[in-house]
Amino acid sequence: MVHHSHAHGGSAPGRNNRVALTVSLIITAGIMILEFVGGLFTNSLALLSDAGHMLSDATSLALSLFATVLALRPPSPKKTYGFYRFEILAAFLNGVTLFIIAGVIVWEAYERVFAPPAINSLYMIAIAGVGLLANLASAIVLKKKGNMEESINLRSAYLHILGDALGSVGAITAGLLMYFFSWYTADPVISVVVALLILRSAWSVINESVNILLEGTPPTVNFDEVTEALRTIDGVKDIHDLHIWTITSGRDSVTCHLLIEADRNPEVILQEAIAIIKDKFQISHTTIQIETVNFNHETCLP
Repeated sequence: MVHHSHAHGGSAPGRNNRVALTVSLIITAGIMILEFVGGLFTNSLALLSDAGHMLSDATSLALSLFATVLALRPPSPKKTYGFYRFEILAAFLNGVTLFIIAGVIVWEAYERVFAPPAINSLYMIAIAGVGLLANLASAIVLKKKGNMEESINLRSAYLHILGDALGSVGAITAGLLMYFFSWYTADPVISVVVALLILRSAWSVINESVNILLEGTPPTVNFDEVTEALRTIDGVKDIHDLHIWTITSGRDSVTCHLLIEADRNPEVILQEAIAIIKDKFQISHTTIQIETVNFNHETCLP
């Protein structure tokens, strides 16, 4: 006896995410152009690195937006889960691009430490200040309109924006140090600090997205606790082929085989198992196969 149960939420969170990503994309693209032109004009690596980071952000926001639109496509015989996983792939690519951008910044900063160029610090401070305000506006839009708790894709975009804000703060700090103390080495030094902060954010996104792509157990669910909870059901003799994974952000899934005593009512045990998984672990997408000693399916995986 096999039971499949699932529940899907409404489309309002998805619409809000798309609106938030669209607004943030427009703001980010505009400030990216401003900082790139400003970086060339002032000869500031901090501004150019922030503009490069914003180019990465604009790309990641566009990719995230595309992922939310693609996720609306219904499942098909060839894509039985639809395109939900594209959101996770987009988050992974966003994390990788953050690593690449940070590496480029560190390399350029290394070259500039030994021969720091003169920089128009006042223009640099002004442009970075505008960039910081825009980054904060984008972050507020994503936090207020989007649903970051359930969407790793939106969370990765949010981390990109925060990385931009850090870049703008770094550029302002470097500009102030150069203006008051003529310490032009501050430009590449602070760029490296910002790059390291970007790497830290990128690693968390890559780690989580890779775990999902490898169908690892969600960090919010304890595998042993699920096993023990199912073993407590009266009439269950054994559990095998228990798998817990994430289809996409906010959509965890459980499949397992329950070996029960021959004289037990399978429907009663099945309903209790579904209720335990839903109530205790907040997972509604379950597929459970009930077996007796007269029919015991062999373990599928070693």
